[in-house]
Amino acid sequence: MTAQKPMTYDAFVELATADPAVVGLVLKGSQAHEGMTTEHSDHDLYVVLADGATTDLTRFTGHRTPQLDLIVLSLDAFRATGMPGFERYALARARVVLDRLDGGIARILADKARLEDGEAARDAAEWLDAYANSLYRSVKNDRDGHGLAARLDAADSVRFLLELLFALDRRPRPYNKYLEWELTRHPLPGWDTGPLLDAADRVARTGDVTVQRRLFAQVEAVARRAGHGAVLDAWGADLHLMRP
Repeated sequence: MTAQKPMTYDAFVELATADPAVVGLVLKGSQAHEGMTTEHSDHDLYVVLADGATTDLTRFTGHRTPQLDLIVLSLDAFRATGMPGFERYALARARVVLDRLDGGIARILADKARLEDGEAARDAAEWLDAYANSLYRSVKNDRDGHGLAARLDAADSVRFLLELLFALDRRPRPYNKYLEWELTRHPLPGWDTGPLLDAADRVARTGDVTVQRRLFAQVEAVARRAGHGAVLDAWGADLHLMRP
């Protein structure tokens, strides 16, 4: 017997498009990010089924090969995916391959790409406090001669900082792989992408206190303009250790 060839992306799209139970196909990952594919890139595809639909395509649930990963789910489940959750950024920048809902699939993706006002404000406040906490610990550990701890806390602070800055712009934070891609094409308002990435790189690698404090001064100004002064003021006199 001849071994069965693995299902290819193009073959599956053709199969799914012919099935009336499928209301949407959504491609995520490097294939949806222009210029990010490599010889190792597979196709990550959401297969969205009409709620209550019956189809033989459910046999592909969990399908995963070096060429093709499939997620088969109902429309309701697709709406809920990443809301909140790790998949939110992936879907925020995903590409619509098939939309049988007159733009409904595209609108679902657009909703995932923008945080609601209340959600963004709540998240930003939490990330700001987490950023200040890691920054404070890093600077204090550096002062007290705990070099490794200072660098680890500095690296932690970069994660919280990025979460904060994207939340302030009502956007889900990109995965690290796509951070430069995202900021190059969609800069954060009020931030120069090059210097911001350079500062994040320096802080994560070295824990440079001078760079951390200079960066915090910018963040403090932005956070206060966004209405998060109370989060910072709760740190009291400890703010002096964080500032330049």
